[in-house]
This record gives sequence, structure tokens and C-alpha cells, in this order.
Amino acid sequence: MDKMLAAITYGAEDTRIEEVDVPVIADDEILVAVKRCGICGTDPHIYRGHFPVPLPLIQGHEFSGEVVRTGAAVRTVSVGDRVTADINISCGKCFFCRMGQKLFCKEIEQIGVHIDGAFAEYIKVPEANVYKLPSDMSWEEAAYIEPLACVIRGQDRANITIGSTVAIIGAGPMGLVHAQLAKMNGASKVIISEMNQARIGKARELGIDHVVDASETDPVQAVYDLTEQRGADFVIEAVGAVPTYQQAFQMVRRGGTLVTYGAAPAHAVMEIKPFEIYSKELTIVGSYAGTYDTWVKAINLISSKRLQPNAIISKTIPLSQVVDGIKEAMNNKDTIKIMVDTTTR
Repeated sequence: MDKMLAAITYGAEDTRIEEVDVPVIADDEILVAVKRCGICGTDPHIYRGHFPVPLPLIQGHEFSGEVVRTGAAVRTVSVGDRVTADINISCGKCFFCRMGQKLFCKEIEQIGVHIDGAFAEYIKVPEANVYKLPSDMSWEEAAYIEPLACVIRGQDRANITIGSTVAIIGAGPMGLVHAQLAKMNGASKVIISEMNQARIGKARELGIDHVVDASETDPVQAVYDLTEQRGADFVIEAVGAVPTYQQAFQMVRRGGTLVTYGAAPAHAVMEIKPFEIYSKELTIVGSYAGTYDTWVKAINLISSKRLQPNAIISKTIPLSQVVDGIKEAMNNKDTIKIMVDTTTR
């Protein structure tokens, strides 16, 4: 285990598959043999240079694997354990960490974003961030725990209520899970809008209440027609683009809640009317990442089979094809979710 294969990003559209040293772990860290890693919507942004990260970098943060080595101080994890890990590593000492808000820690580092991640055969993680997996959970299911934790955080922050109407913009891997989770949280009517026909078909296959083909129908008007011209109680933007954020402001009813979930480019700006927020008494909720109890909830939800990630996984590719996979995720919207099998070169 001296060398491993990894996908290393050196700059915009410059990711190379190379052999590098296996990470050396500290006393409080574990070494994990990565089994699967999902390609996230953030990965194409990093690949294209649209998301600021330190370089060079091994991307990949939606992963599952097996413990192969433990540090001298590690007590809760053993070699052979099946695990995943919260990607958010904070200082644990600052104001935000002590307030249970480690996502705002000035020293936070995210695996696969700020420090080397799981598009590799091995990865090191702190013991404190590790979660053990049920024995009957597949590697693919386990690699979806991180994105599901993010979705759970968004809906927890929105506080979706029983009997409410929830509109979701975008039927990608995040939007589809938001739609399923909204139904589990008690929404009486879930509406999802999308332009891509493959994703529209998947939304219908998953039994979403109302699927709006935004290539043919004005999604804002469709939401109003389905809500007695009020607008939705909750609107979740799961695309990350200015035009769809503008739609979200139009879709939400007076007194409603808008969840800003989609990651727009860091430089993107849009015009808003402060009076509209004021007069409609809108609640606007940001949702950046899952952490703390959202990971436990995600593990339990997948383990119970109430949410089945395999329903939205389009394909699994070997590590050697990860660059092609990122490009496909970026350019082919017929593909919903790609998993990388890091055990296959």
C-alpha cells in the first residue's frame, strides 16, 4: 500500500490519473480503502475552474469504503469496518464550532474540496468524522449518504410542514431526492419542474405528484394553477442558476419559504426586490452542506430502504474514467448520477 491511483486536478480542465503515495495517517486518523465515490454537481464546477479550491487536489467527497489502517489514538473504529465520513473538518474550538455551527468555522476544510478526497484508491479521514455502516448497505447506497445528508439539512432548515405544497425546481439527483423527502415529511402536494426529458421520466417513475415539463409549460404558472393561484408554501431551487432562482422567487406564495439549495457560480449575481421580500414576508433559507445529525438520519433512511439511491444511479465507471464521468455529468443531462468504482482501474 505504498502507492495508489488517483485523479488529480491541477487546473481548469486539467485532471490526470496518476500513481501517487498512499496518504500517511496521524494518530487520530484512519486510512480507508475507497470502494465507491459519487460524482457531485460541485465536481464539474471544480474541474472547470468555476469553484475556487487549492491545487493540486484530489476531488471526490461522496464516498464509502473499508478501514485498512488506524492511528495509534483511534479507539472507535477498527480495521475491516465499513465506513463513510462527514466531509466537514473544523477546528472544534472557535465560536461557531462551540455553537454547533461548524460549517461557518474559518478553518473548515472539506474533503475533496479543500483537501484530498476520494477519487482515489485510498483516503485518510479523522476518526471524529467517521460513521460506521450497516453490514447490509451496499457501497453504492453508502456513497449517497453525503448528498442525502445535504438534502435533509435543507428540509430541516425549511421546516416543511404536514399538508403543505412543495415546489422543486430541477429534477437532477438532488431535486429528485428533495421531492421524495418532501413527501416523507408530510407534504400533501409535491411539484417538480424540469426541462430534460430523461429526468422528467425519472420523476414520473418515482411517483412525484406533479411533474412539469418546463420546456413546454411555464413552471411558475403551472405552480400557481396547482395552488389556487397562491404559489407554493415551500420552493426549493435545486439547479443553481440565476434564471431558476428568479423563478423560485415568483413561485413562492406570500408568507412562504424559499430554500436556496442549488449552488450557483460564486460570481453570479441577480436582482431582487427588497420590497417583495418585505411585503410577502418571505422566509429565505440557505442550505450549504449536511453535518451532525443529518448524517445519522441519512444512514437510517437509506438503511430502512425508505429512500433507495439505486433508483437514480445511472451508471458506475472505473476510476480510470473519472474525467470522462465528470464531463458527462457536466454535459449530458440524460445522466442523473454517476458512481465511480475505485476498486477497478
